[in-house]
Amino acid sequence: MNILSLPPLSLYVHLPWCIRKCPYCDFNSHAADQVPEQAYLQALLQDLTLDLPLVQGRSLGSIFFGGGTPSLMSADFYLQLLKEIESRIPFSSAIEITLEANPGTFEQHRFAGYRNAGINRLSLGIQSFSDDMLKKLGRIHSRHDACSAIMHLRDCGFDNFNLDLMHGLPGQNVGQAMADLETAFAFSPNHISWYQLTLEPNTEFYRRPPKLPNDDTLCNIQEAGHHMLEQAGYVQYEVSAYAKPGCASRHNLNYWEFGDYLGIGAGAHGKISWPDGRIQRYRKTRQPNAYLQRRDDFLAETSVIATEDLPLEFLMNALRLKPGVTENSYTERTGQPLASLEPALSLARERQLIYPDRLQCTDKGFRYLNQILDLFL
Repeated sequence: MNILSLPPLSLYVHLPWCIRKCPYCDFNSHAADQVPEQAYLQALLQDLTLDLPLVQGRSLGSIFFGGGTPSLMSADFYLQLLKEIESRIPFSSAIEITLEANPGTFEQHRFAGYRNAGINRLSLGIQSFSDDMLKKLGRIHSRHDACSAIMHLRDCGFDNFNLDLMHGLPGQNVGQAMADLETAFAFSPNHISWYQLTLEPNTEFYRRPPKLPNDDTLCNIQEAGHHMLEQAGYVQYEVSAYAKPGCASRHNLNYWEFGDYLGIGAGAHGKISWPDGRIQRYRKTRQPNAYLQRRDDFLAETSVIATEDLPLEFLMNALRLKPGVTENSYTERTGQPLASLEPALSLARERQLIYPDRLQCTDKGFRYLNQILDLFL
């Protein structure tokens, strides 16, 4: 029997409602005129209570409120929820508590209340500072709203915040994409998530694809943007994540380093390790109305990762990190010997895709990450 030392623990809370579903969004989000705050709060607390045996004596290193649009909930909702979470699971002394927010005027009025509730990091879904691009993306905020929201969150005491920006947008050229980054730099965020628009199944864009830039333009945008971000002092630590030194998202790092996380809320996912070597993944009931009606069991699906699948499960997370991870971390987090990565690991190193003595992609390997992972299938 493999014995695992338990990894750090995080909590993900899913808020499934939004004002309007964006045409590119494949997340579990549902348009709603009214959000049942109190009913959902009680369901979340019951969900968490049922998950308490998964904590196994650990404290929470981070909490992430994702959606949907978590900023549709009031500050009082989060004040109550965080108080109740902490009464059930201790918080680490330096806990990171992130809330995703839209930059609309409605949400901005709540920023000060979120800060007072204990949220210490905001992630703003800007996507673009171009009104034309925002319209093409089906977003309901404007450039003015975005700039106003960033200034307001700083005034409310948020010195730790992320800006979400997309590139490769319909009809976008290199200059337009770089203009978005330049505008973001003017606000000095300590974290920027910069990722390419992709057409995901079950989205409006997938059914009616917009005209996206060609491959050469996409490559030029990626290279120019990466250079601009580095010149501005942002370090790429994950495929689409850039941060000032020391400001990487602790919650996201826990994902990529194969840490554990509880997931509560409609459609939330979780991953839990057990001392006997089992590593379990689970998902909660997806539809909000069905979730609200559950009381004794919110699980929709649960499974234990098969031993033969652990190399790929681990590496598809760890190799997304630009610095990679130590070889020892593979055994620590999976309970498997490094030899279980062979012969694929040796082959990747022979092709100069992964560095010797560390599970880290070379610059070449980082460009061909999917090809590396194919070796471990």
